[in-house]
Amino acid sequence: MKSSITTHVLDTASGRPARAMSVALERLDGSFIEVGKGITNEDGRVLDLLPGGAAATGTYRLTFDTGAHYNAQGKTCFYPLVSITFEVTASDEHYHVPLLLSPYAYSTYRGS
Repeated sequence: MKSSITTHVLDTASGRPARAMSVALERLDGSFIEVGKGITNEDGRVLDLLPGGAAATGTYRLTFDTGAHYNAQGKTCFYPLVSITFEVTASDEHYHVPLLLSPYAYSTYRGS
């Protein structure tokens, strides 16, 4: 079952998906508590971050291990970890949070 929070990482420097990148999902409950984790697949996606499917409303954070991704390629990067904090406002919606990545820049948006 696909979770209601998914992600996709594209390495814009290479023009390819970022494969085998570790991603952690946390929910804010006084402090951030890990509620899921995964590794990007061959297409740079993690579709099963949240066990059980639906996300409760609240504040979440995705953290991407970008340093290990670039180190595995023998490259350095400026951002060894990228964290994206976002708000789930409706538990019946899907939240897709892509990361566009290069060694010295990144951007994100709410996808579909």
